[in-house]
Amino acid sequence: MFAEKGHLGRSGSFYGFIDTKILHSSYSNFIIHLSFNNECKVWRNPLGLFRGAEYSRYLNYTKREPLTFYDMNLSAQDHQAFFICDADNGKPDYEIMQAAWRERVPAARVKAAHLALEKNADCVTALIMLAEEEAPTMLKVEKILRKALKLAEANYKRTQKSHHLDSNIEMQHRRDLNVLIYIKRRIAMCCRKLRKLKEAVKMFRDLSKEMPPIMNILNVHENLIEVLLETQSYADVQSVLAKYDDINLPKSAVICYTSALLKIRVIADKYNVGNTLKKGLTQAEEVALEAIHRAVEFNPHVPKYLLEMKSYIFPPEHILKRGDSEAVAYAFFHLAHWKRIKGALAVLNVTWESAFNQIPYPLEKGYLFHPYPTCTELADRELLPTYHKVSVFPKKDLPFFIHFTAGLSSFSALLALLIYLHPQFTGNLVYIICMWIIVPVNYCLDRLETMLPNNVMDILSNI
Repeated sequence: MFAEKGHLGRSGSFYGFIDTKILHSSYSNFIIHLSFNNECKVWRNPLGLFRGAEYSRYLNYTKREPLTFYDMNLSAQDHQAFFICDADNGKPDYEIMQAAWRERVPAARVKAAHLALEKNADCVTALIMLAEEEAPTMLKVEKILRKALKLAEANYKRTQKSHHLDSNIEMQHRRDLNVLIYIKRRIAMCCRKLRKLKEAVKMFRDLSKEMPPIMNILNVHENLIEVLLETQSYADVQSVLAKYDDINLPKSAVICYTSALLKIRVIADKYNVGNTLKKGLTQAEEVALEAIHRAVEFNPHVPKYLLEMKSYIFPPEHILKRGDSEAVAYAFFHLAHWKRIKGALAVLNVTWESAFNQIPYPLEKGYLFHPYPTCTELADRELLPTYHKVSVFPKKDLPFFIHFTAGLSSFSALLALLIYLHPQFTGNLVYIICMWIIVPVNYCLDRLETMLPNNVMDILSNI
């Protein structure tokens, strides 16, 4: 469930009432090792959009695919891990859904979901697919998911009573738990989008309280932070950060930049560059500057999106920590929160680039974090659509002498090839070019000679 690929093995026991060994076997097929580098682990986007109500509308309006095949393929693997178990073999509706999650064509997936509902009107995973991919509005999405929630709760309670008696029931119970959490989370996200903010906060808090250890993998705390920022409950946001902004827990752009935003909020209305140069930084300004530098070091791509120096696209369904995909996803949902605090973006604008002074060689040595991964560009190009110009850090600027040497070598090789293929023509061409250069130079020298006195050298020597 929204797990970091490759990090499940050391996540510990997610639930107090589920055996760790059983849980590990449940998720073993969910661990994906990316071929390009183990350092680049892809995470499910905690604030992911709905395909039918959001991504499809973008596609219909712009005629551009918002999601890459690689991104959608990762989602298909996620859904198979969430919603499929071996105990469902022989059930017509679930067998249809097993194939449906692997379908590449959206229309085929939706058609399969309707077929599964014809076989079994209470097929929860079919309702989830219709909510995700067919429902055209958030109101419709919420309606379908609430219907699915009632069925999911009934299924979970039924298998909970006897899951310890039979291995097949145990597998169904784990799957029912996955489904229940998935639905609750998506309903909470619907409430956020429909401006039912109090209900959304309550649902995200309930998820956090029920299963605290799993939140590090689900990243539901990032959903909670975003909703609390929308309600401008900054004290509550700070309390959430105090719990999750821990040195032993994985960091994210949401954690680092929200922490910076709260510290900037204290000084934003008073900050003045001129006064800072004259009087120096106050303690609050030093704290804010340090938080900005920390955030920029973690993900250096975010400021360009927050400052609208780069164009926006719809965020992908999966993100790479510290990469451009994470920056796109963060700025897409959090730019409004920065704009709401007067002066916050102005402070960021004048301070973010100074963070690079602390990390002159970011690929070799970091300041507060590990060195910046070298594989982010490759992974981001797989996750982000081709029409988006992927942000690269650090920029690979070649020295001038390399450009000059390359140009000179290319010119020499081209000239040698022309001389070899067409010696007479090349000789005439070189002669003409040389004359074009020599004639103006001779003309300028003649004019200069007429303007200067004959004893100019004697005059210069006397000086």
